Amino acid sequence: MTEQSGRIASINVAPHGGVPKTAVASAEIATERVVGDKQNNTLNHGGPMRAVCLYSAERIAALRAEGHPILAGSVGENLTLSGVDWAVVAPGGRLVFDGGVEMEVTSYTTPCQKIAAAFSDGDSTRIHQQLHPGWSRVYAKVITPGVVRQ
Repeated sequence: MTEQSGRIASINVAPHGGVPKTAVASAEIATERVVGDKQNNTLNHGGPMRAVCLYSAERIAALRAEGHPILAGSVGENLTLSGVDWAVVAPGGRLVFDGGVEMEVTSYTTPCQKIAAAFSDGDSTRIHQQLHPGWSRVYAKVITPGVVRQ
């Protein structure tokens, strides 16, 4: 994936951890996390290589069309992006946001049962990269920290 631009459709945080994350107007993106978003399980979430979780507004819309009750933030993503070709979002790709915040995708996420409520059948593997390529959320490391706004 090359550098892409799009827009932030939703900025999502959970001050007490868990999901769903709720929308906020802006957030500080630090090198190890989104400020104001608590990680209950730091073994699998957060840190410099998984500082920000990203997902696609268009993929959410398509999943809703399939009958899933998914909404922005319900699968734990911090930034819901619009206008990004999600099929080519992959580790090594860069995303640059208004204000100069820059991230590099580090990995696909592994869906867990904590996000099952976002799926009509409770099967979060609908967004597992190996089973459904191009539908996974991704983790990113922060290259240039700063503030993002909707």
